[in-house]
Amino acid sequence: MANYEQYFRDLVEGKRVKPQDRLLLGCLKGLSLPYSLALRLRAFAYETGLLRSRRLSRPVISVGNLTVGGTGKTPMVAWLARYLLGKGKRVVVLSRGYGGSAHGDVRMVSDGERILLSPNEAGDEPVLLAKTVPGLAVVIGADRYRAGEYALETLKPDIFILDDGFQHIRLQRDLNVLLVDSRRPFGNGFTLPAGLLREPAAAAGRADMVIATRSQDGVGLVNPVPGKPFLTAAHTLEGMIPLEGGALAPFSRLKGVRVMAFSGIADPGCFFDDLERAGVPLVATLAFPDHSTYGDEELAAICRLRDTSQSAILITTGKDAIKLVQFKDQLGPCVVASLRMCFADARPLEQALEKLL
Repeated sequence: MANYEQYFRDLVEGKRVKPQDRLLLGCLKGLSLPYSLALRLRAFAYETGLLRSRRLSRPVISVGNLTVGGTGKTPMVAWLARYLLGKGKRVVVLSRGYGGSAHGDVRMVSDGERILLSPNEAGDEPVLLAKTVPGLAVVIGADRYRAGEYALETLKPDIFILDDGFQHIRLQRDLNVLLVDSRRPFGNGFTLPAGLLREPAAAAGRADMVIATRSQDGVGLVNPVPGKPFLTAAHTLEGMIPLEGGALAPFSRLKGVRVMAFSGIADPGCFFDDLERAGVPLVATLAFPDHSTYGDEELAAICRLRDTSQSAILITTGKDAIKLVQFKDQLGPCVVASLRMCFADARPLEQALEKLL
């Protein structure tokens, strides 16, 4: 499955140029037109009131993107949660719970003190947020308004963060944050299935603020949504922790060690590249599909490549790690790369948050 995902990315990014690839892309472009039109009509229906949107009685901050794949939504939600918790606020994240067995149901993942659901039940990202941000409450549900009403009754929050909420326009928000990849903000300009866009690029006009992620210095970047406040941010790997948890250690401890990296995220290539830039000497890499579950087949593939590459230690992401702790004896030495979002200048975002508070 990972190979198919990589082929699709290569195809829509213009890296596949054989005649059969161009023919396939041309067919996909024809299919993207009715899909794009349907999304425009949906957005128009909400804008004009033909479809009803709902408002919660506490402020809602939405974090989302326009493209399929990783733009750093989870690190952004974690940054916002830490900021708001640091202001003494009771924060609840509303998430869809993609990939979990409870997908669609309104369930409490964490009450801010205890984690109540497993990654298999809630999905990996909600549990990752609950685990890595102390004091954060997380509720999942396909209907985020109903999930928010449940949270209001049970958790009494001061403010909500709507995770991956840009397309969930039936829930009104007070701050709409759009994340774009600084390298390719709108992909090839086409919606699915001919491109990476979830909806037409014009939908970016709904944003209150645009943040370009994966920007190392922000130099030379142009705001892809003119007229909107524009920030730049980088994903920084700040070190590693043992799979079972523990203190943060520098990557310099891996010097001279044979390291194998593996991951099941939207863009594992970026993770591997970031590790190399951080000075981690990778001798082998293994990519799984996004939101991958880890069973016998995946574990066998990891251990097989670990042995053939003679790797002394494994390294993976936090999103993968929450599903792998139970297999720590089978995996052997394994560490987790710790990721944080760092802004070139966070003041415009902080000012917007202060207005909400």
